[in-house]
Amino acid sequence: MLNKHQSTFVLVDVQGRLAEIVHESSRMEQNLVKLIRALKILDVPIVWLEQYPEGLGPTSPAVAVHLNGLEPIKKMTFNGCYNPEFMKKTEDQGRQQIIVGGIEAHVCVCQTSLGLKKAGYEVHVPVDAVSSRTPENKNIGLERMKNAGIIITGVETAVFELLETAESREFKKVIQLLK
Repeated sequence: MLNKHQSTFVLVDVQGRLAEIVHESSRMEQNLVKLIRALKILDVPIVWLEQYPEGLGPTSPAVAVHLNGLEPIKKMTFNGCYNPEFMKKTEDQGRQQIIVGGIEAHVCVCQTSLGLKKAGYEVHVPVDAVSSRTPENKNIGLERMKNAGIIITGVETAVFELLETAESREFKKVIQLLK
């Protein structure tokens, strides 16, 4: 189970026109925003990736507005783990659980998740916080990750695991986000 003291969130490439055309894009963005806002309340660190922003454009404004105080790590590789800055920032968190969300599920999300798993992290991917241009490609990515031992979850499942109890001081704030 996820633990807020052992978790980090990795946001992968929710950028430009691609973010607008992936399957169920607005639903995915809404779920990412809920997750990011909850993670900030719970003090879970966020590492933010952008794939070739000069070509793909910046992170979707609907998501980026909730990342104030953070800077994206630019990458050219599909697997974020090939980027030394990303790996250093991830390692510097000192946490063993990684939640991964973003696009595309069958390319950058999948390859980054597989890389993190290979590096020894316990990786969780919420199905409602990832997407691809087609539902088939999303399913291919999710199946590939699941077969590799990555934990497939949902935004609410992840958030409630991080909360642990309705008695926590953050519960009332977080539950409002999920309504």
